[in-house]
Amino acid sequence: MRVVQGSETLSAPLSGSVLTAGNFDGLHVGHRAIMKTVTGRAHALGGAAVVYTFEPHPRKVLQPERAPRLLTTLEQKLELLEAVGVDVVIVEPFTKDFARFPADRFVREILHGRIAPREVYVGYDFRYGRDREGSMRTLTELGPHLGFSVTIIPEVMVGDRDVNSTRIRELLAAADVEQAAELLARPYTVRGAVTEGDRRGRTIGFPTLNLATENEILPARGVYAGRVRFLDEAPEVGAPAQGSIWPAVTNVGKRPTFKRDDAVLAEAHLLDFEGDAYGRRIEITFEHFLRAEQTFDGVEALRHQIGLDADAAREALGAR
Repeated sequence: MRVVQGSETLSAPLSGSVLTAGNFDGLHVGHRAIMKTVTGRAHALGGAAVVYTFEPHPRKVLQPERAPRLLTTLEQKLELLEAVGVDVVIVEPFTKDFARFPADRFVREILHGRIAPREVYVGYDFRYGRDREGSMRTLTELGPHLGFSVTIIPEVMVGDRDVNSTRIRELLAAADVEQAAELLARPYTVRGAVTEGDRRGRTIGFPTLNLATENEILPARGVYAGRVRFLDEAPEVGAPAQGSIWPAVTNVGKRPTFKRDDAVLAEAHLLDFEGDAYGRRIEITFEHFLRAEQTFDGVEALRHQIGLDADAAREALGAR
């Protein structure tokens, strides 16, 4: 997949391409419906399937106090787009100057002038241009005059509600990672480097990998079953290989048995794992909620509960 850093860096228009535009945070099932249409049409026409997106999220520039916490990093979003068959992603730097583009100028100069798609498919809620003045009506009126058709993709429903990133954030805040996974079409994941903690888990028989998360959202405080994948190359012989996956029980919380004022952290205990992973870059999936965060009377009570959590994680993951 080709990644273009800014539409103005295109050496030539992507004539004959099929385009969609939006933020696509999480690449949930609603977004995937759009991608399925775009990639299908591109293959049928013999053109490229193109995604036009923004970095950072527009609200982080225009309304930082109201900006949503994002479900995916740019790295994750690009990987997910590649996995669903997208050929080209244009990552447009979103600045205050760019935000001043009038809607018709955005369509004429960027969509038509720089990219020149043959067909455009966008979600029902796509807005663009200065003060989000650009509507579906503007796009559907201008497109045919400029040489491209425009199709609006309706919302995707799961249950009796449409799928959107806000709904997924609410589910994660409620620890409902199973329902979030249904809307994402994958388990929710976070990434980051393993940092050295106080090594307390090792002393009680359950060493953990403490994550310096790169993501903006952790699910609600509690204990989860999931998996850990090693993202970087093994630094030495015998270390977990890049891409290797281990079942894990992950705690999200403040470790209230020992400390009262800690920040919320994610720490994963890998089942049947022995080794040193400090400094490694990993990804943690949250697949099943096991229990809420608890405060224990002492180390023995905590050790006993972690053992039960590990057994519950094995059963939930089918990892026994």
